[in-house]
Amino acid sequence: MFTLHKPDDDDILAFLDSAGRGDFSYDAIGATRGEMPDGYTVDRNRILLGVGEEVWEKAKAAIREWTMFDIGWARAYPGDTPIEEGRDVAIVVSHFGIHSLNAARIVYVLDDAERFGFAYGTLEDHGESGEELFLVERNAETSEVHYSLLAFSRPGHLFTYLGYPAARYLQKQFAKDSMAAMLRSAATIGYTYPK
Repeated sequence: MFTLHKPDDDDILAFLDSAGRGDFSYDAIGATRGEMPDGYTVDRNRILLGVGEEVWEKAKAAIREWTMFDIGWARAYPGDTPIEEGRDVAIVVSHFGIHSLNAARIVYVLDDAERFGFAYGTLEDHGESGEELFLVERNAETSEVHYSLLAFSRPGHLFTYLGYPAARYLQKQFAKDSMAAMLRSAATIGYTYPK
């Protein structure tokens, strides 16, 4: 949903209630676990957050708190949505003087000794169509902790088709800003981060 006025909490809750009755806007549900489907743009982004147990625990907490959306121009609502399969969330974006509400549903969760994260898929009320995986991983040998974003998408709304270059710009900017937010959240004293 696109609007010129900034949506308030009531607007977002009403949108999410309506969107939550809908279904996914794509067929390849769960495909971020393996082979990407044909006909989509695929984006892969990864960054080193740091090394050690403290970084690992901070990175997992950041995923649970949706910190990857703490970027100023986009946010997840509600911000305390539990990381559980089947949970719906609204992604609220302010861009180019327009506000958009985009509905997504958590498709699966990964939670083991070396990986923590989740993928969500777009619902019918989303500007894009596809899936995105937000993942932190710990290397058992080096204790390095990485944050990864893996997404496949294509326009899911007429405005997104018409403004596809702007949509791609926002997707790339989101990846950069999301990685920066995760770096800030995992910061530990005494570690030098890559530039």
